[in-house]
Amino acid sequence: MPSVLALYRRISRWPAGHWLFTRLICFKAPYFSSIAPLIQVLEPGRGVVRLRDRRRVHNHLGTVHAIALCNAAELAGGLTTDVTIPASMRWIPKGMTVRYLKKATGTIQVTASVPTVASENAAQELHAMVVAKNSDGETVFDADITMWVSPKPDRKPTD
Repeated sequence: MPSVLALYRRISRWPAGHWLFTRLICFKAPYFSSIAPLIQVLEPGRGVVRLRDRRRVHNHLGTVHAIALCNAAELAGGLTTDVTIPASMRWIPKGMTVRYLKKATGTIQVTASVPTVASENAAQELHAMVVAKNSDGETVFDADITMWVSPKPDRKPTD
């Protein structure tokens, strides 16, 4: 099976490739479909997800709901972590600290930054830093997602 990054690089070149890749990710992890994101950039160390402002993601104030922002942050942070860490490692979110800085209106661009791992041989925490900006470029939300990154277990051959 190709890596997530290899699949993204292949599909994103096609017409509507970003949309198709996003649909594949949402099929694999259906909860992300609830915000109808669009994965715009995915590369080691950086990922960008677009979240359109529409009623489906609104709160009672008519702005983008806080949990929709968290959902977009986890999508961007998780995918970016996945394509940044070595293939010999796996990850899982361990915690997330968020700040809601301004009412989120309009199209929101969520950008995740993930550093490289310190060692491929040791389990460790990695921090995906996520910033969400409105269409005016103002930061409306930020998050620090703590990822637990560890070596994949050795697979024993089956008879």
